[in-house]
Amino acid sequence: MNKQVLPDNLPVPEDDGACAHLEGMCFPLLSFETTEGSIVLAKLPKTTVVYIYPRSSADSVDPEGWDAIPGARGCSPQGCAFRDHQLELSTLGASVFGLATQDVSYLRSEVARLHLPFPLISDSQLQLKEALNIPILEMKVNGASFYKRITLILRERHIVKVFYPVFPPDKNAENVIEWLKGNPL
Repeated sequence: MNKQVLPDNLPVPEDDGACAHLEGMCFPLLSFETTEGSIVLAKLPKTTVVYIYPRSSADSVDPEGWDAIPGARGCSPQGCAFRDHQLELSTLGASVFGLATQDVSYLRSEVARLHLPFPLISDSQLQLKEALNIPILEMKVNGASFYKRITLILRERHIVKVFYPVFPPDKNAENVIEWLKGNPL
């Protein structure tokens, strides 16, 4: 199965209101490990796009029932779309980061496999769940939790836009670009 192509008939996630509280919030001063070192997203000076996704799974079999979970499938297509639109996002003044609960060493292999020109962030300690009440999927794999698919746009430490639910994931980068064009600095 080619995980960079979304299968037909994936269930569409519904907006359950789990992210309604985020827009306008101050992003917490949390330090994260990325595939390029440590970072505090709240201290970045310009527009920051953080696409939060459940899990990369190129070298592993998806858990039974994964495709039946609305919004779970599509991490590689989402990352590739942000990669393919990197120049336009950069021209619009945005830095891009992907964020998942997997460890940094695994995420480094994802950066290499997908040829991503931006870092991936590990939140294996679920800091965003604690600080912002970011929703997680009900399914766990080997005891690990996974975030639901969300994209945040940060400016001056504030969450100025929330995309949730994100579907289809391969169109998320285009939706972000459209919003950035309509909401310049």
